[in-house]
Amino acid sequence: MFNIIEKEHFSEKVVKLVVEAPEIARARKPGHFVIVRTGSKGERIPLTIADADPVAGTITLVVQAVGDSTRLLCELSAGDSLTDLVGPLGRSTEIRHHTEGAVVCCGGGVGVAPLLPIIKAMKAAGNRVISVLAARSRDLIILEDEVRAHSDEVIIMTDDGSYGRKGLVTAGVEEVLQRETVAEVVTIGPPVMMKFVALLTRKYNVPTLCSLNTIMVDGTGMCGACRVNVGGKMRFVCVDGPEFDAHQVDFDEMMMRMRAYDKQKP
Repeated sequence: MFNIIEKEHFSEKVVKLVVEAPEIARARKPGHFVIVRTGSKGERIPLTIADADPVAGTITLVVQAVGDSTRLLCELSAGDSLTDLVGPLGRSTEIRHHTEGAVVCCGGGVGVAPLLPIIKAMKAAGNRVISVLAARSRDLIILEDEVRAHSDEVIIMTDDGSYGRKGLVTAGVEEVLQRETVAEVVTIGPPVMMKFVALLTRKYNVPTLCSLNTIMVDGTGMCGACRVNVGGKMRFVCVDGPEFDAHQVDFDEMMMRMRAYDKQKP
């Protein structure tokens, strides 16, 4: 049984769940994800591990209610349990110490959750870390205190200007690119956000890593639901990713395929 030890609401539709999973907590590295299922007929939902405590034997997941299955997951409380929890899956993040230049980590919305362990690892490796957090409004900025604890600088961007600076995440990233040397950019968030971060950093010739959040079913590369075009070649996010060179990802094709699973759109 994978018991939920703690639950916290970040906003009306975004919750943090601390789940008892000792083996996953010991094996997990930054970038790894799990697949969870709630109920015998529940969908298999991929979620990147936001944090882990090997001593307590717990992992932290951040879930946004966007459909029936994620809504049911968000409705669970401390004391409830997940039906299935499989992981850690995927390839872990390559963490390097950059002798010249900062590492810019930019996250949009709930993308900050999977970004947090990368921020921690980049800082622990001796890098100068500048984090750019973005959301539509102040109430959708999550994990700010945790990000600040492991960053040399934090820039907040909101679409409506209710917190930090008004504007898109790309404005915050470009400010850093214009003022100092940047060795690497890591971006996690909505596909359209990662697309425009990649277009920006390509202009500055800065290596950029993105973490993709495509539809998954089995998580082992068998079904092919998560396939993406990277550098003109087909890759499976679940086994080849979830992280890829953002300059090589065909975001337009990826977004078109993901819309096929969105019942709210034609």
